[in-house]
Formats: sequence, C-alpha cells, structure tokens
Amino acid sequence: MVGPDPAAILSALGQAAFVWDLASDALVWTERAAELFQDVAADTLATGAGFATLLEPSRAIRTDALLTTSAAAGANCVPYRIEYGVRATTSAPITWIEESGCWYPGPDGRPTRVEGVVRVNNERHARDEQLLKLSQYDPLTGELNRTHLVAALAEAIEEASRFRTGLSFMLIGLDHLARINDSFGFDVADQVICTIAQRIRARLRAGDQLGRFSGNKFGLILKNCTADDAQVAAERFLAAVRDEIVPTRSGPVSVTASIGAVASPRHARSADESINRAQEALSAAKHRRCGTLSMWRPNVERDAQRRVNIRVTDEIVTALNERRIVLAYEPVVDAAARAPAFHECLVRMVQDDGQVLLAPDIVPVAERLGLIRLVDHRVLELVVAELAAAPQTTLSLNISPDTTMDADWWAGIESLMLAHPGVAERLIVEITETVAIQDLNEVRGFVTRLKKFGAKIAIDDFGAGYTSFRNLRNLGVDIVKIDGAFVQNIARSADDRAFVQTLIDLARRLGIKTVAEWVQDDESALLLRDWGCDYIQGRLIGLASQHRPWTRPAAADMAAIGVRAAQ
Repeated sequence: MVGPDPAAILSALGQAAFVWDLASDALVWTERAAELFQDVAADTLATGAGFATLLEPSRAIRTDALLTTSAAAGANCVPYRIEYGVRATTSAPITWIEESGCWYPGPDGRPTRVEGVVRVNNERHARDEQLLKLSQYDPLTGELNRTHLVAALAEAIEEASRFRTGLSFMLIGLDHLARINDSFGFDVADQVICTIAQRIRARLRAGDQLGRFSGNKFGLILKNCTADDAQVAAERFLAAVRDEIVPTRSGPVSVTASIGAVASPRHARSADESINRAQEALSAAKHRRCGTLSMWRPNVERDAQRRVNIRVTDEIVTALNERRIVLAYEPVVDAAARAPAFHECLVRMVQDDGQVLLAPDIVPVAERLGLIRLVDHRVLELVVAELAAAPQTTLSLNISPDTTMDADWWAGIESLMLAHPGVAERLIVEITETVAIQDLNEVRGFVTRLKKFGAKIAIDDFGAGYTSFRNLRNLGVDIVKIDGAFVQNIARSADDRAFVQTLIDLARRLGIKTVAEWVQDDESALLLRDWGCDYIQGRLIGLASQHRPWTRPAAADMAAIGVRAAQ
C-alpha cells in the first residue's frame, strides 16, 4: 500500500516545503512554491541569496534566525521559526510568510543544511498589525494614544537636550465639551472631537506629533519650536477650531479651544514635568478666558505658595492624628436681652510650638488640598461631644460645600445622633449661601435629612450670593445669618441700612430667625434690635474663645463674652 505524498498534503494545506544547502546555497522547493510566490522568477527562488533579495524588513532575516538559535551538545536537529515579508517587485504588495523548520549542524556546530515549510500568513499579520495599532493609537481619532504620546514626548525631550535644541509641548483643550454632550449627545461630541483632530493635524509641520491626551484634550509635540514660534502656532490651531463651525448629524456646532504650553527642556526636563506644567497653563488659560493661549513661566510666588501648601498639609494631617484640632466658641446673643442664645464653633489648630492657627488659616488650604472633609469630621465629633457633656447649651458648626454631599459625613452624623439622643435638637448646621444656590434639589435633600434628626439649619453669609427668599422657604431654613460685610457699616451707610432692614423684614414675614454678623458698636446693635433682628454676633459681643463659657458662673460668663447692657 502506497502512503500519502507529503508534498501533496502540504499543497492541500497551502504550504510549500524546501531544502536549503548552505554550502552551495541551493534552495530546492516543492511544486507549491510557484503558487505561493507568484511573479517571482524560478532562478530567484533557486538560491538562498536570490530569495533573500525579496525579503523584508531585512535580507539577512533568515540567516540571522539560524545564527541566533544555537545547537545543543549532541543535537543533530535545531528547530527555528521566523516571519518575514516577501515583495516580488518594488511596486507589488508584501506577502507575509511564516517559515518553520530545522537546521542541521556540521562538525563545527554551524548550520549546513536547512529543511523547512513556508505558508502565507497575511491574515495573522494584519491582525497583529491591527492589535499593534490599537495599542498605540486612539480608536476614535486615529492619533497617538496617551501612552505613546507620553513616550514620544520623553524621546523628543531627550533628543532636544542632547542636541541643545528646544521644543514646545501643548495641551489643546476643547472648551465646554460637556455642554455638547448634554445638548446633542455623546455621539455628536465624538464627531466634534474627530473633526477638530483632523483640523489640527492639517496644520502640523512635518515631524510634529499629535495625540489624544484625554477626553477633550489633545497633546502636541512641536520640535524646534521657540516660544515665539509657539505663539504663532497656537493662534493657527485656535483659529482652526474657532473660525469654522463643525457640521454634525444633529446640525452645526460651534466650539472653541484653549491651549496651555510649556517650553522643553528649558522649563520642563521630563515628560511628566512637561505634562504637569502644560496642564497648569491650560487651567490658567481657561480661568482667564476660554479660547486663549497660556505659556507656562516660572512664578516665585506660586512656588512659594506650593511649599506652604505642602507644609500646611502635613501640619493638618499631623494635627488630626495627634488630636490638636480644637474648637473656639463665639457667642451669639439675643438682640434685645443681650443674653447668650447659642455659640458658633470655630475650628482651631494648635501647632507644635503652642501657637494657634485660626479658621481663615486652615479652612481655605484644607478645602484647596482636599483635607476639609477630614477636618469637618473631626469638628463634628468635637461639637457632638460638647453637646452631650453640656445639656444646657446649643452650638452651631459650619460645614464646607464638599461635606454637604459626603456620604461618610452622613454616616458619621447618623451614628453620633443615635449614640447621643437629644443632642440633635441643640445642633445648628450652617451652610454658606453659595452652597445653597449650587443645586437646590441636592441641598433640599441635605436639609430635610438633618431636620429629621431634629437639627436646625442656618444659611451663613446671606446676601453675598443670589439666593431668593422663595428658595429659603422651600429649603425650610430656620436661621439666616446676614453677611457681616453689609452689617458692619449700617450706622454710616444708608444703602447698607436699607439692605439689612429689608432682609430682616422679609425673613420675619417668612418666620425665619435672623443673625447679624460683624456687629461692632452699640449704635448698630440698637438699629438691628429696633428692626426686629433676633440675634447679633461680632466684636461688640465678644470674640471667639477656646474656653467653654457654659462651664463658668453666669456673671463670669457674661463678662467673658463682653455682653453690654442695652441702652
């Protein structure tokens, strides 16, 4: 019985076999080779050197593969595998070939004969190329993705440093892209992003590189680009975005962009530093005016402030860990009787040297650096502990805008209220007017939850924002604290008198108690009393103190807070 023909089997599988004698360079193929390598002359396929003239990316790719696989001691057959391209003519497309086989060593251990099989593998190569493209390029715009943009930036900075040239790195941020998402949908926003990428690409020089940095930001690497060149280039890019509307399936869309740029390696010696400073410049451009360029430049004051931020951040965290966040108590008194009604709790931080930092020194930095949530948690614990220890007192505390929506803060206050029944009725939570107007529905939910515990709600600094009294009534606010900027000069300013008197009258009609802040003299206090203001607070009454007034005898307490008899 005759067995199957190996050449016929290979032919059926779309493969061809060969034997390559390296001494003579003779290359002998099975019949299938002519079909695999169409338009290639037979004499070209007859030798290893002739076949090598067709190979890409290197003519020596096959011999290099043999030389890099060494024969083990005593081995008489060494397997290998390689992929390469074959181009029959300079204008012909590349055919991708997968070759595998074994080579046989001579006495010196070097290859003398090769037996192998080749097959066309265009599909796999195309798939690999697609995977490589997806790993390097943004699927929406086709530009470099962030990872490869950063790698290209690092390489460009290294090259500029080595050859003592310069480059500019730009971040182009589309302005108000969220509005397009909300108004037209994300698919339209994607159309806008693609169109803008094409416009920027069309205005690049040879050698410049473009990538998608994030959702609405593109990164540009402009080589051999001075600061003056960057100004000119930026205006070209801004105009490309600004001057023509973007046609979309939902209609024309108008969009602008802002640019933050930094000169490297002059002002940024690494990719990370370039990106950080370009983002900083982009934020400055958007803050100043959308649709403009901002170049990053050294700023002594900014750098000094950052060093202060780092120091204060460390101090705040350490103070929290060491329980050096404490309270001071500022009295709020009845406007008619001048008797204490409640005390506002103000945060203080005791430093290592015993010095005390006040709220204006702590709160803005803590809010800016994301630590205010931790501070507010600690203040809440301290206030509830004081209320539990002093059943006769009522306290108010301020919370920051971020805390109003903090789930952890809610969990904390719920557990504290359950652990200390009756405390909530003597707690007043103050939120600023600016918080109240940001999202009335969210704030209404916040107020409702607190009032269910029994707590009261005060709007602080009322008059500094634009909250209407209708909104106050809908929120169910109990107390309005009139911004001290309007109160401190009522004895001398007719405009301030009219404003404050109107606020008090409207609040009284709505059944909302009023507190006048920054009361500094008796004349102002008497005016407020006569207008119907319920409570006053400020220098006339007494400054905040770290002692607990309710633990002192009544007479001493009154003296300590500086209460004066009504005239």
